[in-house]
Amino acid sequence: MFKALVVEKDEDGKTRAGVQELDESRLPQGEVTVAVEYSTLNYKDGLCIGPGGGLVRSYPHVPGIDFAGVVEDSADPRYAPGDRVVLTGWRVGESHWGGYAQKARVAADWLVPLPEGLTTRAAMAVGTAGFTAMLAVMALEDHGLKPGDGPVLVTGAAGGVGSVATAILAKLGHEVVAVTGRPETESYLRDLGAARILPREELAEVTKKPLESETWAGCVDSVAGAMLGRILKQMKYRTSVAAVGLAGGAVIEGALITPFILRGVNLLGIDSVLRPQQDRLRAWNRISADLPLDKLEGMIRPAVLADLPGLGADILKGRVQGRIVVDVNA
Repeated sequence: MFKALVVEKDEDGKTRAGVQELDESRLPQGEVTVAVEYSTLNYKDGLCIGPGGGLVRSYPHVPGIDFAGVVEDSADPRYAPGDRVVLTGWRVGESHWGGYAQKARVAADWLVPLPEGLTTRAAMAVGTAGFTAMLAVMALEDHGLKPGDGPVLVTGAAGGVGSVATAILAKLGHEVVAVTGRPETESYLRDLGAARILPREELAEVTKKPLESETWAGCVDSVAGAMLGRILKQMKYRTSVAAVGLAGGAVIEGALITPFILRGVNLLGIDSVLRPQQDRLRAWNRISADLPLDKLEGMIRPAVLADLPGLGADILKGRVQGRIVVDVNA
């Protein structure tokens, strides 16, 4: 038997979530069984714990799109009992039972060996949000971004992706400008390494100008909407924006073709769910090397399985700062 957060749906279509004890025979098919130690909370998890958001295929369901733990049993020669592993993406926690449980069974191809220097707890302080942030930083670097090129913008900076992106970029030597709509997070963002705080309102207005003054050497954007439309017009010549989210809406309001054809600006889409294995290994090794662990510790808010229904509602309302780390065995 093992404990898990189980979401059920009644005949009226309403969902409810609670901690239950399950028999191991109920685990889904997969080559590797993992004794989960930690999970985390993302926006998708909030949807899967609550209304579903079209992500959950069938009920009862165990959410949790991330987990880290120790291999308990493996039918794949790449993994042996005792190996420490991490999982993000692959629709786990959505169409496949996820990490809000003391045990998980998944395909071997979905796992990544945990790099030396990272604990399972630290890996879940990173989670999908931090993994996505690292992919965004790598994409900017692959398109030419170097320390000293100028200020790098991070939108939604107090959220999960933004927090990790801010810390990584600052450690790498970039001048990070953190955009937030929550002024009370200024000291938190400065502790992560932000050189300047920019109120969200300064980038929220839709303008008709084809271009604005060249300001930013790079950007990690989790907002999209009107803000992204404005930022694109302010990018320096031949620089890039890594787009990782759409908290401000899926439509890029006010966007024009001019930044792309007159300044050679790149808009880089960052997907973390179906990323190939070689990209995952590269990103996790970079996280181990380039994410300051002391800054990571300052992002962590601990939780247990029973806390998740309330925290899931909070993250959907934008009330979560930093990274929730869930000890599934507490």
